[in-house]
Amino acid sequence: MGLLQLALDFFAGSEPVPVPPSVPTPAPVRKPRSKRLLAQESQALLAPVLIASALPQHHLANREVMLADQRVAYLFRRGRRRTIGFSVGTEGLVVRAPGWVPLGEIDAALQEKSAWILRKLADSNERRGKEQAARIVWGNGMQLPFLGELLTVEIAAGVPAATTVTRVRRAGRQPTVVRESQTLRLALDAGASPEAIRDAVYSWMVREAKAHFQQRLEHFAPLVQVQWRSLALTSARTRWGSASSGGGIRLNWRLMHFRPEVVDYVVVHELAHLHHMDHSPRFWAVVASVVPDHLTLRAELRREAAPLWI
Repeated sequence: MGLLQLALDFFAGSEPVPVPPSVPTPAPVRKPRSKRLLAQESQALLAPVLIASALPQHHLANREVMLADQRVAYLFRRGRRRTIGFSVGTEGLVVRAPGWVPLGEIDAALQEKSAWILRKLADSNERRGKEQAARIVWGNGMQLPFLGELLTVEIAAGVPAATTVTRVRRAGRQPTVVRESQTLRLALDAGASPEAIRDAVYSWMVREAKAHFQQRLEHFAPLVQVQWRSLALTSARTRWGSASSGGGIRLNWRLMHFRPEVVDYVVVHELAHLHHMDHSPRFWAVVASVVPDHLTLRAELRREAAPLWI
């Protein structure tokens, strides 16, 4: 929808003013939407959205649209921004737009981006199915993917002291956790609840993640020719890492479910951002100089799903 239609939206119902042929028609000017119009729009958006579709539908959806032959319910928000923005996550589609853009123009933008939106929603749906299939059922004897291996969790009231092949960690009142080859032994009572088992494994997992990430950062930073300053762990569902211009690196502890090569790719990816805070060809050239098979590893990270812990 163009500028002329926007003008019509604001002045609907008024009689057109004739303009002499010799006088050029002035270009219509975008004006802020009135509080009354925004209030009416908000009431319309709050109407219930009833959808039947195989694609993910946002649980807070306040608008819906037909894209190809698929009906999509999405969360619509207005804000202080200059363009219409689209994002697809595990919860579904979110559309953000400036306050002055009419709904008709947003619908047109959705149609223009329909192929991308439907592809992203299908990918999200597939990932969610894999996550559900890999959902962890906490109990004695369950298995946990860890750096390309499967660890079997065993409850043992008397966990032995550390040896050359055993690593023991203790943090505050958390139970002792010992890894022996492909077995993870927890110092818990035989009747420990699933929540107690999960919490013990989580504490061990995040400690292992921080130690592993720090070692890989120290290994790759000289190769990327950058200096990182801090490391923080995240629990985001869809973002594996981030980097700040000040040298701060954030990595998702759930990466420990993947092969070491995949973890290394993410580490190098974030270190490369200390050179280029974008995804330009120059950025990818830095990544490729250290991880030549980064495209394969990136595809694996997108294809596979870390198991759900809840």
